[in-house]
Amino acid sequence: MASMQEIRQRINSVKDTMKITNAMYLISSSKLRKARSGRDATAPYFDTLQATINDILVRTPELSEEGLFENRDQKNKIKRCFIVVSSDKGLAGAYNHNVFKLVDEKIADADENVDPVNTIILVGHMGLTYFKGREDVEIDEEHIYPCTDPKMFRAREIAENVIERFTADEFDEIYVVYTKMINSMYFEPKIMRILPLTRGMFEDAPELDQDLKEPVFSPSPEEVLQHIVPNYVKGLIFGAIVESFACEQSARMTAMDNATTNAKDMIDELSLIYNRVRQAAITQEITEIVSGAQSTN
Repeated sequence: MASMQEIRQRINSVKDTMKITNAMYLISSSKLRKARSGRDATAPYFDTLQATINDILVRTPELSEEGLFENRDQKNKIKRCFIVVSSDKGLAGAYNHNVFKLVDEKIADADENVDPVNTIILVGHMGLTYFKGREDVEIDEEHIYPCTDPKMFRAREIAENVIERFTADEFDEIYVVYTKMINSMYFEPKIMRILPLTRGMFEDAPELDQDLKEPVFSPSPEEVLQHIVPNYVKGLIFGAIVESFACEQSARMTAMDNATTNAKDMIDELSLIYNRVRQAAITQEITEIVSGAQSTN
């Protein structure tokens, strides 16, 4: 059995660890509130964008689906790009693992018409460790973005990058893999295709105010659509980053709360062992004193 000094040192070590986990819990809690407020503040704008695109498509059924819509003839194997949103650091439970697992499943389910090598654009540095060195993945190391403190300019850079490469036929399909928050206690990884677009993607879009007059698109519906669709793609990417960041903080809060609880339980257990060892030492000392007193008589 360990000595009293060793047990005291272990108790102090666990207490120091508990202070760290509790501090990380509080930090994640603060970041989560900030991420939620950012998501709620931008949601109305992108809901209106989606509704506007749907309104244009509904009012102009003869409109040709050009540009970022699915209208190209496929001659070679489909080249896919995945924008994978993870975290910059660990200690968040299974948050990163679940995202990477979903990417692996999507890659494994590809048929023979899909190029076996998939391009990965990383948001969050944990993905670099996981995907680096694999033969079925090509990491775009020139475009690796941090996930900390999501900003619109970062989503804009990613969107402009993938849109340019999509229009240049470098990619045929572009997906974003992120974590969606179902509620404050439950979230799950999701995969969403952002390019090419289809009319069906906008069927569930929120409706515009019916009291407004019929809109006039100037100079033309085609020009308006080509202008706002890239902004819509930016909104999808930004929403995925913000949603994932909120889920990361929630996952870290849960992990750190569990770690703090486990530390408390460990301290209680070690304190009980310490008291037993201390009582045994006191009993032994009393026994030795009594035995020494008896031996002198």
